[in-house]
This record gives sequence, structure tokens and C-alpha cells, in this order.
Amino acid sequence: MDLLAGLIPLFCIFGIGLVVIAAAAIRIVQEYERGVIFRLGRVVGAKGPGLFFIVPIIDRMVKVDLRTVTLDVPAQEAITRDNVTVKVNAVVYFRVVDPVAAVIQVEDYRRATWQIAQTSLRNVIGQSMLDQLLQDRETINETLQHIIDEATEPWGVKVSIVEIKDVELNQQMVRAMARQAEAERERRAKIIHAEGELQASEQLALAARRISSEPGAMTLRYLQTLLEIGVEQNTTTIFPVPIDMVTEFLRPRIEKKESGE
Repeated sequence: MDLLAGLIPLFCIFGIGLVVIAAAAIRIVQEYERGVIFRLGRVVGAKGPGLFFIVPIIDRMVKVDLRTVTLDVPAQEAITRDNVTVKVNAVVYFRVVDPVAAVIQVEDYRRATWQIAQTSLRNVIGQSMLDQLLQDRETINETLQHIIDEATEPWGVKVSIVEIKDVELNQQMVRAMARQAEAERERRAKIIHAEGELQASEQLALAARRISSEPGAMTLRYLQTLLEIGVEQNTTTIFPVPIDMVTEFLRPRIEKKESGE
């Protein structure tokens, strides 16, 4: 009995030790995570998701999140290819596709991706024209995505989307662009007005030729104009009567006078 009583504390200590070892050996990784296992400093591989065991003290686990990360790139000031100073910010979407490479190839893959995104943004802006930066962002976004993704590929990071959010210009350039846009609108208005005048003159010339080809057309046109003017009340209009109309009315009297003579 004395021996059994002396062994009970040992069993308790042993049981507590087993519980501690089991707790240290059990690892649970979420569905969107992976656990990179290091055994005595060497990479064993990535495990998860779910429940698995590691060797306490010998193994060490580093969790890696596989979800897509939204990274805001702060505004970068750069000079475009046509010597215009602009500030551009962007957003980068990336995720880890190789947990082992993300742990052993780079110290902090998030910060490294953030830095490469900033430098790539400045480089691409310097190679682009201002008009392209304002109007053709899709091409610039694709170029940025390709450059950043190529740089982060050895780290096990996949850059899926890069979007330029805002392009900020200084006030002097904004005013210059406003003047340019106003001048362009005036130029188009003058061209449209000139084209309208040309078409109107062509139609008037055609109408004049047709009226001149018909003897009574001018008379009908005069009568129509008189009718339109007569619609207005309290209006006195002096309108020249075509000589052809007067001749038709005076012809019988002239013929009678000539016959009498």
C-alpha cells in the first residue's frame, strides 16, 4: 500500500506530462491556412487543413494564410514620359500559392510585395504618356500585374489584379488641360458650323437651278412669301411684283390699244 501510495504522484506527473506533450503535438489549421513544418531547422513540408500532429520540441510550425490579400499602394510621385509630374496610387490583389516558398524564400512576403509594387508603379508611370495614363489604364494595369507577378513568383506569391485608383495632377496642368479641352470643343463647333454652311449653300444652289429652269416657279415662290408675310397682323409690306406678272395683266390692254391705232 505504501508503494502504491508512492507511485500515485508519479502517475499523476506522468499523466500531466502526456497531456502537455499531446497538447504540444496537436495542431489545427483552418481551411484557408497551411502549416509549414520545420524539423530541426529543415523544411519537412506544408500540412493542413484540419488536425495533424508534430513532434514536440523537434518540430516547429509556421502558419501561412492562403486567402487573397488586398494591398493599398500609397500615392507615388513620378514624371511621365512627356515630362508631366503626377501622383498615382493603386491597389494590388495577391495570394500565396506556395506556402513553403513564401516562408523560406523571403523574410516577409507581404512587405516585399508592397515594396515591389511601389517601385514597379513608379517605373511604369515613367514609361507612359499622360494621355495613356488617363485613358488607357487597362493596358497599364496589365503591364503592372505582369511585372509584379514576375517579381513575386519565386516567393510563391501570385498577383492576380493590379488597379490604378487615382491620378492626381497639379493645378497648373489641370487648367492647361481644361483650356485644351475648351479649344478642342470650339474647333469642333466651328467645323460643324462650316459643314452646315457648306451643305446649306449646296442645297440653295440646287434650289436656285431648279427654280430658274421653271418659268413659273419664281412667281409661285413670290406668292408663297406674300402669304407667309400676310399672316402677321398690323403689318404693311412693300413687296416688288415680278415684271412677268405685270406683263400678263397689261398684255390685253396693250394689244387693244395697238389694234385701235
